[in-house]
Amino acid sequence: MTIQEIRVPDIGDFDSVEIIEVLVDNGDKIEVEDSLITVESDKASMEIPAPAAGIVKEMKVLVGDSIKQGDLLLLLEVTAAASTQADAQAAAPQAAPAAEPSKPQSATQSAPAAPPGPTLQRKPTPSAAAEQRPTATGQGESNTEPASISHAAFKKAYATPSVRKFARELGADLSKISGSGRKGRIVQEDVKQYIKEMMSFGGNGQRGAPGGVSAGMGIPPMPEVDFSQWGEVSSVKLSRINKLTGEFLHRNWLNIPHVTQYDEADISEMEAFRQQLNAEFKQTGQGSKTTPLVFVMKAVVAALKALPRFNASLEPNGETLIQKHYYHIGIAVDTEDGLVVPVIRDVDQKSLNQLSLELVEVSTKAREKKLKPGDMQGGCFSISSLGGIGGTKFTPIINAPEVAILGVSRSKMEPVWNGSEFEPRLMLPLSLSYDHRVIDGADGARFTRYVSKMLSDIRRLLV
Repeated sequence: MTIQEIRVPDIGDFDSVEIIEVLVDNGDKIEVEDSLITVESDKASMEIPAPAAGIVKEMKVLVGDSIKQGDLLLLLEVTAAASTQADAQAAAPQAAPAAEPSKPQSATQSAPAAPPGPTLQRKPTPSAAAEQRPTATGQGESNTEPASISHAAFKKAYATPSVRKFARELGADLSKISGSGRKGRIVQEDVKQYIKEMMSFGGNGQRGAPGGVSAGMGIPPMPEVDFSQWGEVSSVKLSRINKLTGEFLHRNWLNIPHVTQYDEADISEMEAFRQQLNAEFKQTGQGSKTTPLVFVMKAVVAALKALPRFNASLEPNGETLIQKHYYHIGIAVDTEDGLVVPVIRDVDQKSLNQLSLELVEVSTKAREKKLKPGDMQGGCFSISSLGGIGGTKFTPIINAPEVAILGVSRSKMEPVWNGSEFEPRLMLPLSLSYDHRVIDGADGARFTRYVSKMLSDIRRLLV
């Protein structure tokens, strides 16, 4: 290990630029090309990347500092191999690549551009910058923003410098915002939506605690309780997935008027066919083991085609419905860190065997923490199957911006009247939650009936 000085590379035609964000902190482990700081001129914002990997030993700059080429940014503890590369770059700073200015917002985004940045030579102290920053309510009050927002929260978020600046000026914590842009990138509309929620939750601009509703909605907040007064307790930190899922589902539950329709499907013939397929697979080794879920996926796609309003998303303004003409199905997967929903694409174009193989693949990736953000985006409709665990029915929460989700419980043998006598039939419980702003109760019942019909006679899936 050796200590390497990391200095400002060639920044183009600017004599100096102002630091608007410090994206790393002492003790952070960084990789080559990780962003270290964000700087801003009167023309553009840019991020300065790391020329080597290692551990940050000491930051030498603060937000508000003006810097120029060659100035010391930080001291980095690097490995011997990385040190050799960094020394070569330090010996020829004129050859260092200029940081690429951030690209402007896409023309398809409706959000306005971020306000112009500060002048080059202005060098306020961090405390002065905090005093000048507007609050979430839009008033020019002092904003003592926590360090966790200005450092850790912002460096973890996936957003352009202009959106980071926009969020910082509004006091928005980017680490708590889900991105709706390409590959999960946070755009200005996401920041605006977060601020709306924060203001409505707290009434005074203060966001309620995750998982609870604040008094700003007329509901008393949950009291803090010292449980240790009754016996021994221990604290367990929620995983990152648990926290993100909790906030996401809480937001969906508050914003979407849920209705759940219950039904059941007779899968006696389907199960007999599935067992036959699996017996052939065991004998020949060709194909893949088939689960009931792939039949449900095919039946759902058939229902989406018959009732296309379920294959849509409601615009945030509540006035426009975006109709989708593709069939990507999200499958809820239970992992040790929490619930994730990878998306199987083009289900209508794949065979049962292809879907079985892909289900095994995405489930394995989910449990091994190898899913990428893109693997969980673009879904039209979600399925949550608890049949392998048990239960009779449940109320799944809609995976917005989708408008419906199907819950599948454990099948069981029941006596069913056939007109002359009772006979044992294998029945599969279904629970459909839907957005009542988009779908009325009659169509909710039609959807579950259609899925049940497809599963009861799988030959219909070929029609």
